[in-house]
Amino acid sequence: MNVVLIEPEIPPNTGNIARLCMASNTTLHLVEPFGFRLDDATLKRAGMDYWHEVDMRTHKSFDALRATAPMDATFYFLTPRAARSYLEPRYREGDFLVFGRESIGLPPAMLEANAATCIRIPMWNPRARSLNLATSVAIVLYEALR
Repeated sequence: MNVVLIEPEIPPNTGNIARLCMASNTTLHLVEPFGFRLDDATLKRAGMDYWHEVDMRTHKSFDALRATAPMDATFYFLTPRAARSYLEPRYREGDFLVFGRESIGLPPAMLEANAATCIRIPMWNPRARSLNLATSVAIVLYEALR
């Protein structure tokens, strides 16, 4: 499985997600630009001493990442505005779970171009705009691995 963070902004979120990816043997893809430096102390602290075991790849753009992906891989785009729940897809090994920036999520053009594979995590309180990025990745990744 692959986790993709598009332009992550908050170092502790990315560090926590890196630790999650290491524990689940999942590849972490980070798409530039980042809201921090990869040697940021809070990023390193959140990832604990696992960094040397994380399969992490950086990409200059989402198009550059997509060009390296296997042709049969499915990319799932997480957005609270999707109609389809993250529980519905039949995930396959090698699929990609794509998450957006903490502040604004994924770009509208990306969501429109990939509407068939947009998924959401249900939230029952209408005042909730979103969940924490690291929490969202954990919820969807473990369902996909199941």
